[in-house]
Amino acid sequence: MGELKKVLVTATNYSRLCAEAKRLLEEGGCEVIENKVGRPHTFEELAPLVADIDGVVAGVDTWDEAVFKLAPKLKAIARFGVGVDNIDLAKAREYGVQVTNVPGGNANAVAELTVGLLLALIRSIPALHQSARRGYWDRHVGGELAGKTVALLGFGNIAQMVAKKLSGFDVEIIAYDKYPTAAKSAELGVELVSAEEALARGDIVSMHLPSLPDTRHMMNDERFGAMKRGAYFINTARGALVDEGALYRALKSGTISGAAIDVYETEPVSSDNPLFQLDNIITTPHTAAETEETYRQVGLVTAQALLDVFVGKRPDNPVAG
Repeated sequence: MGELKKVLVTATNYSRLCAEAKRLLEEGGCEVIENKVGRPHTFEELAPLVADIDGVVAGVDTWDEAVFKLAPKLKAIARFGVGVDNIDLAKAREYGVQVTNVPGGNANAVAELTVGLLLALIRSIPALHQSARRGYWDRHVGGELAGKTVALLGFGNIAQMVAKKLSGFDVEIIAYDKYPTAAKSAELGVELVSAEEALARGDIVSMHLPSLPDTRHMMNDERFGAMKRGAYFINTARGALVDEGALYRALKSGTISGAAIDVYETEPVSSDNPLFQLDNIITTPHTAAETEETYRQVGLVTAQALLDVFVGKRPDNPVAG
């Protein structure tokens, strides 16, 4: 590979959970510079770090022209996950930066958290936990999942895993997807429907769509109003899919009974976000993919992608370049 390559890692917990990947990079002739802030970097934090880097293992920080201008040596960004909406792919191509991702690498982890949030919502588990800790004996009467209809908006890898995991819960599963896969839906016993029908029939609506210009704020006042009265809403996909103001109004008014969200329009999310004032919402800090198993697998794939680019090989899973 010649001279030492510098790799900036903005994904968190890298040394602890990606030791094999870090060793792979170092043995491949790379100096690894890790995330020291423990969260996504702001532009101001990235700016002084990128002048002499050759590659990036990217979390959910924003990589756009403003950053590319400051990184003349940058050859590749290996996205530590699936979604690349935080990377300006057109500008990456313009600046000669190859971009890769890891499709399916975190699917099981995200699907498991989705199911966990679903159960926590309908049984009010977080509220009961806090009540018991405070010494109250509030035996809140929740609902049961059996007999309910779960609507999946999007039917890619993660949604398919959610459907598979829910198959033992005696639920009806329906799904909307712009490019439906009839064979897979038939295999999993999932009925494919329109987005409108999914919202109208779902007792629980779970988001599994990519963040694209035509899906931004897909869930707005009109669509929350179209949901079944008393339904629950889950988003472990992308924050841009949801108008948070509309979600707040739907929860506050009782249009929907509750929500669980792992992703936000702006991340890191501010502590004064109005959603945090509500009692009928469960919030987690974009942690659906955060498992030891995911870190190990995704870490190795992203490390190898950078090494391939550095020696002139075409990396697996290219999305730009």
